[in-house]
Amino acid sequence: MSGWNRGWRMSVLALAVACGDSEGESGDDGNGDSGSPIDVSDAGMRGDASVDGGNNRRDSGRDSSMTNNNGDGGGEPEDCDGLKARIRDFNPATHPDFEKFSGSGATTGLLQSTLGAGAKPVFAMSKGQITSADSFASWYTDVPGTNLGFDISLPLTEMPNMPNSFEFNDSTFFPIDNMGFAVATPAEPMSNGHNFNFTTEVHTKFTYRKGDNFMFNGDDDLWIFVNGKLALDLGGLHSALDGTIDFDSKAQELGIVVGGTYTMDIFHAERHTTASNFRIRTNIECFKDVFVM
Repeated sequence: MSGWNRGWRMSVLALAVACGDSEGESGDDGNGDSGSPIDVSDAGMRGDASVDGGNNRRDSGRDSSMTNNNGDGGGEPEDCDGLKARIRDFNPATHPDFEKFSGSGATTGLLQSTLGAGAKPVFAMSKGQITSADSFASWYTDVPGTNLGFDISLPLTEMPNMPNSFEFNDSTFFPIDNMGFAVATPAEPMSNGHNFNFTTEVHTKFTYRKGDNFMFNGDDDLWIFVNGKLALDLGGLHSALDGTIDFDSKAQELGIVVGGTYTMDIFHAERHTTASNFRIRTNIECFKDVFVM
């Protein structure tokens, strides 16, 4: 069992002991998380709800098997949080970048190659896929009246028969169905019962070990920055595409060395019907949450 999963389970057991004698606790929400159910009709429209019941920023515990500063195992254990995401819902009737474009492959070069202020991506050019810098500015920033934000967890589970490989895999990635603009007045139209037109933002950090890799497969836009530098560019409107970051081969380009701890910033967008795929596979055992609005 991985360090990440051991720490997570220890945290869950500790939470159960602390809360086991309480009355009026809510049950499982259907996604394996316990917590109060979300009032979609209220919190969903406000955009201030946490999809996993408010537990998404819980410390996942400590594990003594995590690497030390030299990346060779042992040493002081790390706290692992897993991957946490900010989802922002958009209404294509009012935003010019959603349900307006189409494409068949990745469109690289839409963003600048380094992160801007506040660990946010910076628009570079349109290439017929993004309207303008002004329209892009709201993709990963909370803008009242333009988008509605929700916090979720992206749980990584150890893959069967693949030790030290962890995966989040959802071929129907619709984390805010029946929430956000889908329940506003007037409501955003649903497609096949799903709420499309949203972005996903993740900020985390990890300790780089020799042999580390990180694979993503999905649609639409996907950009991953490591140490503030663009490491994977799958921008534009397209069906599910995959790309892999081999940290050893990109170490010099990204300015990273084995044993160092670095930021990873992930920016995704679901901008067009009719499918939504989101898959991560990695051998990185421990991610530490970094909170950025």
